[in-house]
Amino acid sequence: MSQNAAKPIRITIDTNTSVSGLWQEAPRSKACYAVAHGAGAGMEQPFLVSLAAELATRQVSTLRYQFPYMDRGSKRPDPPGLCHTVVRAAVAEAARRSPAPLVAGGRSFGGRMTSQAQAENPLPGVLGLAFLAFPLHPAKQPSITRADHLSGVQIPMLFLQGTRDALAELELLEPVVAKLGKGATLKLFEHADHSFHVSARSGRSDADILMETADTLASWIGTLTG
Repeated sequence: MSQNAAKPIRITIDTNTSVSGLWQEAPRSKACYAVAHGAGAGMEQPFLVSLAAELATRQVSTLRYQFPYMDRGSKRPDPPGLCHTVVRAAVAEAARRSPAPLVAGGRSFGGRMTSQAQAENPLPGVLGLAFLAFPLHPAKQPSITRADHLSGVQIPMLFLQGTRDALAELELLEPVVAKLGKGATLKLFEHADHSFHVSARSGRSDADILMETADTLASWIGTLTG
């Protein structure tokens, strides 16, 4: 294992429960990002693996972690209350492992669970939330009800979204973010879908989107940490 490789860890939830995590410490770390996975793929989903590696080169450490259902191999997500508890435990673990400024968020479902937890009761020490494809609504079921809680988030938010994301139609998402005020930032990735994939005919590659995502995220974190 190289010095900067992700290190498997366990995150204690309560006396009877713990979940898997991957701690990837960046050299001369300037910040730490606690990032939850999406509903259908865990913390070793290729995009998250690659993003964590790219963030490490930009002096951002990451703590990726599982929700209990993913550790069990189940396809049914845990109830929101349990997910919120896991988010809080993971944030606390990230803070314990790194003195660097802390941000939180996640991919799709994981980002939504993090924002719900923050809206319910602020996550200690977290300076901002970064969402990797916020799932505004189910596919082919346009709605903004999943965004209702976001008005309760009183720290900066970054929405990283593909313009072809079937779970966040732009005509709905853009007004939602605008209504949240100057603390919310929307970064669009042309031709990318919910998985940050682009077709070859777009003239861009998945690697291009990955690099742009890492650059944008690291730059935004820099605005929070000074």
